[in-house]
Amino acid sequence: MHSPTVYLPFNRESLRGQFVPAQNDDQPEEKRGTWLLVQENALLIRPESGPREWRLPEAPLPEDFNRALNPVVYLGTYRGGPCWAAGVPSGVGIPAGFQFESLLPARTRLTDDALSLGGLALQAIHWEVISLHCPRCGATMSRMQGESGKRCPRCAYEHYPHLHPAVIVLVRDGDRVLLTRKSFWPKGRYGLIAGFVGVGESLEAAAQREVREEVGVTIRDLSYAGSQYWPFPSQLMIGFIAEYSGGEIRVDRDELEDARWFSVHDLPDLPPKLSIARFLLDRYARPEGMPGD
Repeated sequence: MHSPTVYLPFNRESLRGQFVPAQNDDQPEEKRGTWLLVQENALLIRPESGPREWRLPEAPLPEDFNRALNPVVYLGTYRGGPCWAAGVPSGVGIPAGFQFESLLPARTRLTDDALSLGGLALQAIHWEVISLHCPRCGATMSRMQGESGKRCPRCAYEHYPHLHPAVIVLVRDGDRVLLTRKSFWPKGRYGLIAGFVGVGESLEAAAQREVREEVGVTIRDLSYAGSQYWPFPSQLMIGFIAEYSGGEIRVDRDELEDARWFSVHDLPDLPPKLSIARFLLDRYARPEGMPGD
């Protein structure tokens, strides 16, 4: 199966060269340029006249607001200008004329560019907060020149941003697909089987294991289909297509509320369009050669 580049939001490729990551030794002295200001899972924007018209904050920021931002991280350049990420602490008043917009795909009104930039900001801030001290000896970490990681000045331990791989699998059987539901999802919504890769486990083995553990069936003809970075806070979702091999559905009630087969002509409420789950369903749910509805 041919797997094209997946231009989903949160994947840096979706910015199509407009964003260039920073090297730690090229940070500008002045904090000018574009600011990606996040609080929890929301990005600060300035709404314009239309319902989907907005712009990102640019320097200079109001002085009192600027002093409250923590941490502040230089990300690189966006459209040729400096680009910064910063956390907005809870309780800090935001400047007049700005508002927060959710970065969660199921709730957002942001464009793919804004989601991707906001995802980069979320990950950078998360990494900055959890990497202040050396996990080996507790000393304050220092940034490494020309690298994304940090080095401990006391014990020389090198620490890099975390990335947690997880598999997500579309299981097909002719003109039906196997979908699952978690109890906290919106009413009636079903999605795909997914789970984290274990230590020492290949992606293929993880996909087979997750299907077996969550729904009790076996799969064959596993094929890679695409991936999506998922910055909540630092996951990489690796998407697979598989064919049903055998077994009856047995739902793992610790993980799922329900699992069942659905006809591709009568699908339930599905994950949001901006997710790799929906990408897999939209592109690969129907057997090859079957027309869409």
